[in-house]
Order: sequence, then structure tokens, then C-alpha cells
Amino acid sequence: MTRIAFKNKAQESALFARRVWFSVFVIALMISMLLGNLYYLQVEQYQNYQTRSNSNRIKVIPSAPPRGLIFDRNGVLLAENQPEFSLELIPEQTTNLKQTVQELTDLLGLDPENIPRILAEARHNRKFNPVTVAEQLNEEQVAIFSVNQYRFPGSSIEAYLKRHYPYADVLTHALGYVARINTKDLQRLDKDGKLPNYAATHDIGKQGVEKYYEDQLHGQAGYQEVEVNNKGRVLRTLKFQPPQAGQDLYLGIDIKLQKRAYELMQGRKGGIVMMDPRDGSILAFVSAPSYDPNIFVRGVTGKEYAALLKDPDRPLINRISQGGYAPASTVKPLLAIMGLNEGAITPYYRYFGGATFQIPGTARKFRDWRRGGHGWLDVYRAIEVSADTYFYDLAYRVGIDKINEYMTRFGFGNYSGLDVFEESTGIMPSREWKQKRHRQPWFQGDTISVGIGQGYWTSTLIQLARAHSILTQHGRIITPHIGMAFGNGDKQQRIIPAEQEPIQVKDDSYWGVALEGMYLVNNGPEGSGRHAFAGTPYKAAGKSGTAQVVGMKENQRYDAKKLKAEHRDNALFVSFAPYDNPTVVCAIILENAGGGGKNAAPIARAMMDAYLLGKYDDGIKDDEATAH
Repeated sequence: MTRIAFKNKAQESALFARRVWFSVFVIALMISMLLGNLYYLQVEQYQNYQTRSNSNRIKVIPSAPPRGLIFDRNGVLLAENQPEFSLELIPEQTTNLKQTVQELTDLLGLDPENIPRILAEARHNRKFNPVTVAEQLNEEQVAIFSVNQYRFPGSSIEAYLKRHYPYADVLTHALGYVARINTKDLQRLDKDGKLPNYAATHDIGKQGVEKYYEDQLHGQAGYQEVEVNNKGRVLRTLKFQPPQAGQDLYLGIDIKLQKRAYELMQGRKGGIVMMDPRDGSILAFVSAPSYDPNIFVRGVTGKEYAALLKDPDRPLINRISQGGYAPASTVKPLLAIMGLNEGAITPYYRYFGGATFQIPGTARKFRDWRRGGHGWLDVYRAIEVSADTYFYDLAYRVGIDKINEYMTRFGFGNYSGLDVFEESTGIMPSREWKQKRHRQPWFQGDTISVGIGQGYWTSTLIQLARAHSILTQHGRIITPHIGMAFGNGDKQQRIIPAEQEPIQVKDDSYWGVALEGMYLVNNGPEGSGRHAFAGTPYKAAGKSGTAQVVGMKENQRYDAKKLKAEHRDNALFVSFAPYDNPTVVCAIILENAGGGGKNAAPIARAMMDAYLLGKYDDGIKDDEATAH
């Protein structure tokens, strides 16, 4: 008997309904999740995704500002921005990149060794971004390419500004130079919060006023906002903010005086600095030998830099602000101020200057530079003839503590305030200094040598010029500065160094005593500058110095012919003029040249003639003068 199964329609309907409602629920849930997600993305996260979208769509391209120009005090251009030309190529617009680069290299006479570098750069960049084929093209190469440009689709000449120093090595140690930004520069800029302003800049000040006034010379970077597609190709420019050019800088230097000083130092090692003692502005600033800063702007080669480093004449050293020299007798007028103010001497005090000086109770003899001594001396004649024994005695009676105190106030042992970073402090010795440096106590014999500017005492040339400027201004502190003003025309803003507390003395006439002694150096019957300054229509004062480079035994006499060139005495001369109203101070150091009066004084005369008389011809006579 066969059983027949009947369908339960009610049960099937219920099952179907449950499935339908489950499906509706799942669909509704998914739609709700989708709508919720859409709401979250388009409402809650709208600002975030709009910013990210704009970041992908809009690109900010920085624009480098033109660097400020540098002029001398009369408006002569000393540092300019010259247009330089580079050849660039867009890879996607060429049919055969390698062949195109090879043909351009042959056409313009470029270095074929750069071809692999160009091809590698093209492979690693997007095809629509240009690659640099050559930089620093000359006018002939630009002209040749312009005629043949139709043969090279995607190739173009691009111009950019590059620093150039038209006077080359005449101004190197004053101007300094700019060069490529390196890793240390980037770290420093980032630390100082200045890195964004250098986003499009390749060079930065490395030395001299180029570095010291970098913030003012550099300017403010600009930018342009451009719209790009998903591949990064620029579609259009949305906004352009032009860069602000750096400020122009005017120096106190007179290029005619600078060139004169440069000519006078040819074939010599040393320096000349000339400054206005009334305001500290530098008129001439030459360290010799020098070098061409333009090689650093274009990118110095390893061979060139090695040659500069290995040069025995050390041209990279700024001998005006970094060279440490014994100041020798040039500081005797300053020591006279100390002696007068401390009551150790008076204008009428007389001392018999014999051939030697001995500390009481000792056997060692300190010799005068003149074999037989100078006889009876007052302070005026002691400065005029540069009597060593007079100042030996003064130093012994005053002591190192007072010498250090006074000479520190004149600026020795400290930075001069000059507006370059390449400066050393020299050494103004003291008991504490010697104990720290040499682990030895101070001896009386050490003081005697310091009393004539020798021994442990070392000074920079700018310190000497500054100290004598203070002397001419009766104690008013002078801060030397190369930079004079920023801006253009009537809108120039003067650079004013900070004022300092002047040096006070008990009687203002003391300044006149020291200055009159320096007047006798150039105009008296025994002065070491009398031959060099004979017949001047102006009255100048000065002080020579002859600094030992190597020590001499007690009974040994100096004989330059028996010494190596680098062991011979340094020649120094400091002068100012006009005597009654000084407007210029000139300090000179000639390394291993011998007597300051014989060798440095004629150069000082030539510089004074150039400044006061406008005389820029040679006219230097190698006159016989006293050796000291």
C-alpha cells in the first residue's frame, strides 16, 4: 500500500517569510552600515579628507629670494648675483634619451663622463621632470645650443642667479663667500627654525660678512601653489607669492684704499687694517696672501682645496683677526698710560736706560734693543726711541696683575667685536692663565718680557688697531665693524655697534703724553718712523714694533742672515693721522720682514698718503731707518 506525502503549505510559508525577513534585515543592516560609513567619511571626517585631497592635488613649490648685493662705502659693487645658465632636458619629450644626451655633449663640448650620471638621474625621476645636462654654460655654448635647439625637443636653457665677486682675492677675508649648503648647515638652520626659508636655496654665507650678515642678505623665500594630477604633473598655478630679496649691504671699506693695500702686500705675508677711530668703520682690510672666493661659489674641487690647505703661506687664515702675533713695542704707549695712571711714572720722571735691565737680586740680564742703551729717558723719549729698559723697569714695578687689568680694558685677550666670525682672542697673560695653561706659577721674569709686548702676550692686528683707536679717542671704546649700513639710497639703515663704558684715567692729560710720544716716533730726531714720514703735508703719529718669532739666548745677538726665513722677526707699525684730529688709524704686520720702522712704516706712509692725499701710485722708498 503506497503512502502519499502531503505538503504543509503553512510551514513552507512561515519558513519563506523567515528567510525573507532575515534577508531584509541583513540588507537593511548593510545599508545602515554603508550609510553610517558614508556619514562618517563625508561629515565627521570631511575636513581631514579634504585636507588630504588638497595635499594630493595642490603642491607648494618654494622660490629662492635674490641675495642682497654688497657695495663699498661709495656704492661700488663688491658682490653681485650673476645669471648662470644650465641645460635641462625632459626625458619624456625625447625619442632616444641616450642618443640625445650624447649629441648634446658632442655639440657643446661637455664632459662625456657625466653621461652615466645624467641617464641614472633620468631613470630615478619621473619622465616629465627635467634633468640637468650641464651647468655654468658660457655664452658661446648658449649661442651654439640656441641655433641647434630645434634638433633637441624637450631641451632648454634655464637661467639662475649665482654669487660672483668681481674683485676676486682683493676682498676675500673681508667679504668671505657663499657656498653649497651642507649637512651641518641644514642641522643648524633646522635648530634655529630657519630651514623652511632655505627650501629653494642652494648656497649660504660661509665666511666674512657674507656669513655674519646672512639673515639680512638672504631675504625671504616665496612660493607658488600649483595644481597637479595623480601623476604629479603640474596642471596650473593657483597662487604665487613672490620672494623678498635680501637687503643690500654697504661696507665701510673704500675699494680704492683696499686695492692700494692689496698692491702693497703683494709678495708679502701679513695684513693691513685701516679704520676710522671715530666710529670704528673699517676702511681697508687685507690679509695676504689671499685666494679667489669664486672657486668656492662654483664648487671647489678636492684638488683645489687640498692645494689651499697645503700652501705653506696659509692663505685661508685671516691674519687680521685670526693671526696671533707678539705686539712688541707697539703697545708701549698703552703701557705708558697705565704707568701714569698708577703713579709709577710721571711726565717728568727720568730713568737711565742702560744696555740691560736686571731684576734686583737676580743674575739674568734683559737686553735693550740698542746695544749701548739709550741713556737718560723721560716717557716721551722712551716711546720715541722705544727704550726696552724703561718699560722693563715699569713692568717690574707695576706687576703683571695691573698690566693684565689695563691691557684687558684696551681689548687684548678679548674679541674685538669685529663683524666676522673668524676671530681669535689672542693671549693677554695673567697668573691664572699661566697656571691653567702651563701648570706653573707666574715668575717675575715673565712680567719683564710682557712689559715690551713679548713673552706670552699675543695679539691680533685688529686688536692693535682697536687699542690705538681707543688711545686717540681718549679712552672711548671703539668697536671695529666692516658693515656700515643696510638698504638703498636715503633708506639706508646704519649699523651702530653697541656702546661700552669708556676707560677712565685720573688725568685726561695722560692721553696726550702717550700721543705726543707717538708723534715723536714719526717727527722726532730719533723716531723709527721719521724717514718713512719725512715731508708729509699732514702730521702723523706712529709706533713701530719688531717682534721676535723665536727666542734668543741671553748673550746671542739677532742675525737675520743666519736664521730661516720663517724664524725672522715680524715687523709691525701702527699709525694715526692727522695728529690733532685723528680720522684714520692704520695697523700693519709683515711676517718675518725684520724691523718695523724700516719695513712696515713705509707701507703705513703709502696708506696714509692714499687716504689723506688721494695718492694711489707706488712711491714707496726703502729708506734706512732705525731697526726698531
